[in-house]
Amino acid sequence: MNITQLRNATMIVEIGGHRILVDPMLAPMGAIPPLKYATRARRRNPLVDLPQGADAQLGTVTQCLITHCQKGHFDHLDRAGAKWLRKHNIPVFCMRGDAAFLSAKGLSVTPLEPGRRQGLLNGEVTPVPCVHGTGLVGRFMAHGFGFYLEFPGEPSVYIAGDTILTNDVRDFILHHQPDVCVIPAGGASFDVGGEIIMGADEVAAVARLSTGVIVANHLEALDHCPVTREQLRALGERESLGSQLRIPGDGETLRFPL
Repeated sequence: MNITQLRNATMIVEIGGHRILVDPMLAPMGAIPPLKYATRARRRNPLVDLPQGADAQLGTVTQCLITHCQKGHFDHLDRAGAKWLRKHNIPVFCMRGDAAFLSAKGLSVTPLEPGRRQGLLNGEVTPVPCVHGTGLVGRFMAHGFGFYLEFPGEPSVYIAGDTILTNDVRDFILHHQPDVCVIPAGGASFDVGGEIIMGADEVAAVARLSTGVIVANHLEALDHCPVTREQLRALGERESLGSQLRIPGDGETLRFPL
């Protein structure tokens, strides 16, 4: 299995003979309004362009998997991403609650069901519910799902989606012990309210729960994600995580032998 980090949550998972694009945000740098306004240094999103070679990587994609996309979550499917999926007629897998929304965009959609393990291509997927923030902010969020992928002859991978570290997520990692956990590590928050995804402390907590490799994404691409790669590298040194914690740069491919 290979994972190519493109930007933020957008990545390509090569598994079971497929190259699955996850949560495509494909707009050029600065094309989308800010997510934080109560600051002197207001910045438009994305903060960075797609990495060199992204077009070639995208040209190999065979399917798409979307964790959530409604209520303005452009960082998981923006207009450019939807247009690219339509143009290339890429089959899309999503949760049933997002299927009508995505079909209305002209996409070819196969819905997945919550609460159970089920077939996906020549493997299996288990949706894991996300909590994308709590309190007042949480009421306005699309909470979505993460996905646990199991394919014959491949390492298992848990793509956490946009979530804080909940008891459900803890229990899932402890019980299933994925070979690889891809977690949102940017510590995102808005002008009010707490964090809506994991931050550095939660990265350390997941590493203590897991016997597998932790891959951190949601980094340095959006204005409301303050955690940096350098901060996570420092965390890895303090916690003696070594090669358990992987922090890919945009455009980097991580390879995971079985």
